[in-house]
Amino acid sequence: MTPTLAAFLDQHGFARDRLSTTGADGRFTPLMRACKEGRLDIVDELLTLGADLTVLNADGCNALWLACYRGSHAIIQRLIDAGVAIDNQNGNGATALMYVSSNSKPDLVKLLLENGANPALRNFDDFSALDLAASVDCLRLLRKAA
Repeated sequence: MTPTLAAFLDQHGFARDRLSTTGADGRFTPLMRACKEGRLDIVDELLTLGADLTVLNADGCNALWLACYRGSHAIIQRLIDAGVAIDNQNGNGATALMYVSSNSKPDLVKLLLENGANPALRNFDDFSALDLAASVDCLRLLRKAA
């Protein structure tokens, strides 16, 4: 473990020997926190050390969701390349594709679609990413993928 990772873990109150465990509030694992902060260096090291990509937070979101929140293409691609579940549905049935579509992030819609995200999935309210599109650009990308 590098000193940079050790400092990151200490700063956020994570145990150094539990790299895949959420903190006391259940919101983030170290990997999720690094994704949310846009820390590719930390993401890379955590993945190298075997951080578990299948861990979900209290909302049922995986690290990909937090990476999409931040918007880092490099981190999103790194997670996908490492095997993250691109179509994970959280506690509301929403996927990362639905999230980026509903938040008008067409560059991320495109990235997820290019990497095989399923635009036909529906959340628990029976909406797809297309139904949730918050911009014309997202709508166009999703219509083209349908």
